[in-house]
Amino acid sequence: MEHLYDVAIVGGGIAGYTAALTAGNLLMDYLWLGDTAFGEKLCRAERVTNFPSCMGSGKDFAAALTRQMEGEHVALTRMRADGVYKTGDRFTVTCGREQFLARTVILAIGVEARGSVRGERELLGRGVSYCAVCDGALYRGKTIAAVLSSPKFAEEVRYLAQFAAKVYCVCRDRAFAPAGENIQCVEGVPLAVEGEGRVERLVLRENTLAVSGVFFLRDSAPPEAIAFGVKTKKDGHIAVDRSLSTNLEGLFAAGDVTGRPYQYAKAAGEGCVAAHSAKNFLKNSKN
Repeated sequence: MEHLYDVAIVGGGIAGYTAALTAGNLLMDYLWLGDTAFGEKLCRAERVTNFPSCMGSGKDFAAALTRQMEGEHVALTRMRADGVYKTGDRFTVTCGREQFLARTVILAIGVEARGSVRGERELLGRGVSYCAVCDGALYRGKTIAAVLSSPKFAEEVRYLAQFAAKVYCVCRDRAFAPAGENIQCVEGVPLAVEGEGRVERLVLRENTLAVSGVFFLRDSAPPEAIAFGVKTKKDGHIAVDRSLSTNLEGLFAAGDVTGRPYQYAKAAGEGCVAAHSAKNFLKNSKN
């Protein structure tokens, strides 16, 4: 029988960490999923001045958080979640081929700083994808594009190349792109995804690529691409109430994904509130 967690926390940043820390203090059986603890953006910050008691660099802040994490025995499962599905009174969280079950979920997935390109959201599920493992096999024998935000996604490009006839690897730096017989590096800036009903081309600032699919390989994807059925606002952030509940019962959101300001103090506060809200939800569900 698969393990059923009280709460699955999706996102390794400050909101996700605070939610996991709080969930542990509330004696909840939690699963915390993320690429890395606290996020790369924090570790690169020259100075953090907007968090109480923090007066150093992002690296110093991350080191202090790591000491607390170890002292409080907060566990991070180093996986990137690519799907959250609700079935009945439970959720399934997918990480590639791995699946986890939870009674509640806290989304703390952050936001993509560069934002989406024109047509990206409109063609989601019709040629636009964010998960190579999930959708790569759908493009067997076809020509596709993979837009990389970081060299750490090179392995996903190689995975796509096992199925596709050709993969255009679009990136700002040729060092990002992996080598492969059917992988062609294209330096460029994506402007739009176009097509009549499905993806037909990726428009770059420099040229246009005829493709059947586009994989945006980023740290953060649009919320609706991960949590199916979640309601978002016009600005793309997840719609929540004061308890940080979403329109899906048992699904909560915290941090940058709920809207501005994108501040560590706000993310920490919302991570705490979301964990308490998940605990209250479970308590009331048993009554």
